[in-house]
Amino acid sequence: MAKCAVCGKSQNWGNKISIARSHVSRRATRTWKPNLRRIKANINGETKTISVCAKCLRSGKVKRA
Repeated sequence: MAKCAVCGKSQNWGNKISIARSHVSRRATRTWKPNLRRIKANINGETKTISVCAKCLRSGKVKRA
């Protein structure tokens, strides 16, 4: 399963409820996946390829190598 190496964000599960009908019983399961990017980053002086979510990249929690 894909997971962010910095914050640990992973896949979430839930129900998709039909908007076209008012029947709440009409449900379908779906997954929400994190927006992961494979980047090369400096970790303890070494360049490693890790999976990082886009939010961690934008906020500057990890720097590209």
